[in-house]
Amino acid sequence: MSGFAGRIAALPRAHDARRGAEAASRIGASGKVAALLSGAAGSSPYLARLFEREAEWLSGALEAGPEAAFAALLAEPVTPAARETGVALRVLKRRAALLIALADLGGLWDLPAVTGALSDLADHAVESAFAASLAAETSGPLAGMTAAEAGLLALAMGKGGARELNYSSDVDLILLHDGERFGSDAQGEVKTRWVRVAQRAVKLLSDITADGYVFRVDLRLRPNPSVTPICLSMEAAERYYESVGRTWERAAFIKARSAAGDIAAGEAFLAGLAPFVWRRHLDFAALEDINEIRAKIRDAKGLNGPRDLPGYDLKLAPGGIREIEFFAQTQQLAFGGRDLSLRVRGTEAALAALEEARRIDGETRAALVSAYRAHRRLEHRLQMIDDAQTHAIPVSAEARSQVAALGGWESRGAMEADVAARLSEVRARVRSFFGKSAPAAPAPDLDKVIAELPFARPDMVREMAERWGGGEIAATRSSRARRKFRILAPEILQRLARAGDPDDAALQFDRFLSGLPAGVQLFSLFEANPQLLDLLAEICAAAPRLAAYLGRNAAVLDAVLDADFFSSPPPLAALETELSAALDRAPDYEMRLNAVRAWAKERRFRLGVQVLRGVADEAEAGRGFSDVAEACLRALLPVVEEEFARRHGAAPGRGAAVIGMGKLGGSEMTASSDLDLIIVYDAAGVEASDGPRPLSVGPYYARLTQMLVSALTAATAEGALYEVDMRLRPSGGQGPVAVSLEGFRRYQAEEAWTWEHMALTRARVVAGPAPLQADIGQAIEAVLAAPRDEGKTRADVAAMRARLIEAHRAVRGELWSLKHGGGGLMDIEFAAQAGLLCASLTGARSAPAAFRRLVAAGAMEAETAEALTAAHRFQSRLQQVERVALAGSFRAETAGEGLKAAMARAAGEGDFPALEVRLAAEREAALALVDRLLPAAE
Repeated sequence: MSGFAGRIAALPRAHDARRGAEAASRIGASGKVAALLSGAAGSSPYLARLFEREAEWLSGALEAGPEAAFAALLAEPVTPAARETGVALRVLKRRAALLIALADLGGLWDLPAVTGALSDLADHAVESAFAASLAAETSGPLAGMTAAEAGLLALAMGKGGARELNYSSDVDLILLHDGERFGSDAQGEVKTRWVRVAQRAVKLLSDITADGYVFRVDLRLRPNPSVTPICLSMEAAERYYESVGRTWERAAFIKARSAAGDIAAGEAFLAGLAPFVWRRHLDFAALEDINEIRAKIRDAKGLNGPRDLPGYDLKLAPGGIREIEFFAQTQQLAFGGRDLSLRVRGTEAALAALEEARRIDGETRAALVSAYRAHRRLEHRLQMIDDAQTHAIPVSAEARSQVAALGGWESRGAMEADVAARLSEVRARVRSFFGKSAPAAPAPDLDKVIAELPFARPDMVREMAERWGGGEIAATRSSRARRKFRILAPEILQRLARAGDPDDAALQFDRFLSGLPAGVQLFSLFEANPQLLDLLAEICAAAPRLAAYLGRNAAVLDAVLDADFFSSPPPLAALETELSAALDRAPDYEMRLNAVRAWAKERRFRLGVQVLRGVADEAEAGRGFSDVAEACLRALLPVVEEEFARRHGAAPGRGAAVIGMGKLGGSEMTASSDLDLIIVYDAAGVEASDGPRPLSVGPYYARLTQMLVSALTAATAEGALYEVDMRLRPSGGQGPVAVSLEGFRRYQAEEAWTWEHMALTRARVVAGPAPLQADIGQAIEAVLAAPRDEGKTRADVAAMRARLIEAHRAVRGELWSLKHGGGGLMDIEFAAQAGLLCASLTGARSAPAAFRRLVAAGAMEAETAEALTAAHRFQSRLQQVERVALAGSFRAETAGEGLKAAMARAAGEGDFPALEVRLAAEREAALALVDRLLPAAE
């Protein structure tokens, strides 16, 4: 880029015209450059002094331009001798401060360029100070080492970490060392020397000499600064943060950056600290903590309440810089554990990420970014006047006029009006957000609340409420949790009272609350998002099983706040990408098993709520639950194979694939479906694995299958993932748990019963190597497409149906026996599968798809297919609600009014009696058709 002259876009005014003119003439400048120098020196005594000392250097810098001049400054070699380094760094600081000020005041650099240059300068100074301090170590373990070799590093915190340093900023550092680098024998001596090196480096930077100072250094952000050395081991720091780290320290580490010394070690330390900073679940308790910190700062500084502009603290007072930073950081803390896109350091970057994540709207982001930049520019001008670390707008009118002149405003009044309007805009933008975590009013008397609500058994509800608020359950054991719950309790009770059966809803809420291991985080979530209480009350009223599930897995409620919570389930490929990202963050096998479970819990909860609300119909729900299961299988199979291969070597031959049967194969899973699986492998002539403990092919794939089943079913810290049923494999329970491809082909062609071929109509290969999946798919197609005796096939299916009718005779006549009742799902699916086998049709894995294929092939009358499809879809929709809501079967005589209403809503009926009338009619019609298609033996 070119020099200053052709790029000046703004000009300060000279408050002291004589001083400004002298500075411009000293440099010999003309035109806009002279006006820039005159305005800067005429309004800033500090810059005027720098002009005097650096006039010769400045002439060349103005000609070269700010970018080239700044790069040349940082490229100048610094002697390792401490005294010479101190002088050189102070000269560097003077020149950089002058150059950056002129580039800022003249509009050549925007705010990110200005703060970035200041941050680069600080990093360079710290690195140089480390080098000079280590050079003094002429003997001992650190002699001759660089900072990186010595295991010494500096974390830049706060504005330095985010590359947002202000003009006269302190640098906030945490100095760490690698306590294990030199072995246990040298620990004592090396620790002493690390501290000594750090002390010399800090002194070199911050001491005020005849040449000034480089940077004021603040080391108080380290763990327990009053009792710990200024440089401590990474291991000790990590122990501290993991055990007693506080919310404000988590917020501080959002901006932390490895800035000097052993950069790689610093980055590794920050990566290891990520679980401390970024909690996996939404953290609305952090909002309250940050708001309390915000209030304490204001109280301590006397900044609460209305204030006139003179003396106003632009950083800490309402509407100021810290307000915008807290607005961004608190939302990063709350949501950043789930949304990796929010894990950014800079304030502007954080606001942009929040908009992208749809946490704030574009208008708010634009307004706050504009205000932030303007606030920061004014902050710089306040500090440029006399190189003071100040954020206060001057009290005297004369001093404010000086600031207005340096900032290029036409007058003091114009500046004051501009600043006042901007402060007001920020206050308005953030008020509603911080109001979410403001202390609530004392809770009213619960006895009075309950008495005024339509509970049939108020004494029972009162007794439960006393137990909830009295700390008799884990969720309210802490005083903070009890305080929060008592504030929320009236709202909770009012919402439960709106249910069709308020008493039943209260009982289900009791099950939910009693299942929680802790309550503060969840109650904070409810305080910040009251709409979640409506959903919880609805679940308690309509879905006892889901309410109990939430008690064990309350973290899944976080998902409700996602903007796409009620959107249609994403396609399988998107789910796989999402799950893969979760697995990438898990460092070992056990953590990966937990990561899969946590992800699946949330996804299934979303689907469950959508089913309950009537948002997802039976096809969307079936496909959604099945896609979640398939994504889990596709993700877990390679994880299990990798872990298994560590002991026994890679899979011999072409590997193994997973066939999904039943509802998984047909993409019709419900909330409670297990996984019907068959494992098929192809050793391709290889006889054994070649790992540390090799296994022959049969035992290898059998034990691999057992490990996969365990990965799915084991109760880890996140619970079990799925139940697995492998009885549909060749020879059922008597056969091997994994079957070879050739064995699978031979069994299906020569030994399988008709009922096994019926099951095969729903088979779908869901995981494993693509070539092997294709071969298994072809094998299945060949079996199903083979011609067969229609009379014998229908007789076999009818006989199988008769046996199952007899086995479930007790519920055959029950209206709500959706699976085994007459004209229910089993009857309809038998008719579909028999039709496919008789017509040798393939690729139609669900009953509705089968009926469409049969009509197209001329193997079924369209009217029959339409009636059976309608009955199947209707009952499937009801079954989806049933499986979300209940652990057992639906019984109309004991079901709550909320569940009955959910059933009617899912069916598209106005009320529950109308639903039962329609269900009976659908079942009667379906039964007559199935009896005709599959007549019982004479």
